[in-house]
Order: sequence, then structure tokens, then C-alpha cells
Amino acid sequence: MENKEIICIVCPVGCHIEISKDKDSYVVTGNKCPRGETYAIKELTNPTRVLTTTVKIKGGKLNRLPVKTKESIPKEKIYECMKVINSIEIEAPVSMGDVIIKEILDTDVDVVAARSMEKSG
Repeated sequence: MENKEIICIVCPVGCHIEISKDKDSYVVTGNKCPRGETYAIKELTNPTRVLTTTVKIKGGKLNRLPVKTKESIPKEKIYECMKVINSIEIEAPVSMGDVIIKEILDTDVDVVAARSMEKSG
């Protein structure tokens, strides 16, 4: 039986959750709401994260543009995604929500602009 202790990040309460696998089911304790149970099981079986970072931008008022994945991606792909994001440079102008990288690393998740950036000058 595998035991793991985690802190739930679904809401500001931060429940200390213990999760264990018993044959074909999971036993979750310590959560104060049903979302904690869902989070704990997902964290044990397939952890995902929303990636927030910046990308180089040419001709903008700033040198970097904040971007994020539109949805969560598998946690083990974060470093590979960062290599792809760090290898590109885009051109201003960009509007918030514009797709910067479509379906990064075949995850079906787009990387989008987290703010608008006008051309400099």
C-alpha cells in the first residue's frame, strides 16, 4: 500500500491530505471538501500544472512577453516545454489571448499571451 502526504492547492485552506492506494481504490483523508479528494487522486496518478513564463518579443515596449498554457499540462513535460518556449522569439504587436505556440509538444494545449504588447515607438 502506497501512502503519500500532500497539501491541497485547490483553495486557500491548504488541507493536509493523506492518500493511500488499497488494491484498486484510493483512500483520501484530511480533505475538508470533495475537491480535495479529486485533487489528491489526480496528483498521485497524473500530476498537471499550468505553466506561466515569458517569451522573447521583438519590437515591443518590453523585451519579454508573459505567456501561459491555456490549460494544465503533464508535470513531466514542463522542462521540455520551457526549452521550446525559450527557443522562440515573436514580434509585436500581440493581443492578450493570442496563441503563441499551438498545441505545444502534442499536448493539445496552446501557449497564449497573458497580456497585450504594442509596438515600441
